[in-house]
Formats: sequence, C-alpha cells, structure tokens
Amino acid sequence: MSDLFRLFNTSASALTAQSVRLNTVASNLANASTAASTPEAAYKSKQVLFQTVLDQEDPDGVAMPVRVAGIVDADAEPFPSYEPNHPQANNDGYVFRPAINVVEEMANMMSASRSYEANLQVMDTTRQLLQKTLQVGQS
Repeated sequence: MSDLFRLFNTSASALTAQSVRLNTVASNLANASTAASTPEAAYKSKQVLFQTVLDQEDPDGVAMPVRVAGIVDADAEPFPSYEPNHPQANNDGYVFRPAINVVEEMANMMSASRSYEANLQVMDTTRQLLQKTLQVGQS
C-alpha cells in the first residue's frame, strides 16, 4: 500500500514539474516577437531543468519524485533586425529579437502536455487501486 502512496507522490511531483514547464514555454511563446533596443535587453528564452529526488525509503528507485532544479536562460544570442521605424530601434535603426524557435517551443509544449496527461492518468489509476484495496479490506 505504501508503494501506491509513493507512486501518487511521484506523479504529483511530475504534474507540478510539467506545469512549470508549460508555463515557461507559454512565456517563451508570448515573448517570441518582442523587440529591444539592445541585445542585453532582449528577452532570452527560458528552459526548465528537472532533477529526480532520491527517496531513502525506496532504495530500488521504483518511485523517484521529480522536482524543478531551476529555470535557466538559453545561450542563444538575440538577432538584430533592421527596422528604423520601430519605436524600440537604436540609433542605427536596429531592434533585437529573441532567438526563439516557435516550432520547437510548440513541440516542447505538446511534450509537456502529454506528460502532464500521462501523470494524471497514473494518479487516477492509483486512486482506483487504492479504492479497490479499501473495498477488499472492508469485506
């Protein structure tokens, strides 16, 4: 029975992590076309770093929770775009846009969404198993 609770805990941690990932992708997509007058001021895409958490009570690593270890800026440099009429244009007429690949971000969003859905299904199945276990115990 404690294995089912550990599994519940692992899925819950994965849901939280995927939720952070979805929010980060949404932020990247929302800022994909923003402009800045300097490369330093341009938005940098964010990436979520995950880390598994070793459970001392689970030496076999059957149910290893995951946590968000951090959110880091991507290394890609913003690209200059010549737009002299843009309100953010510098003295040379350039604005700097973030190096965000919208197609990659959409694929990342679909992956996070599917992982989220899979963990919801695991939690639902675990809940059903716990209910059946309680019903057998009452008989």
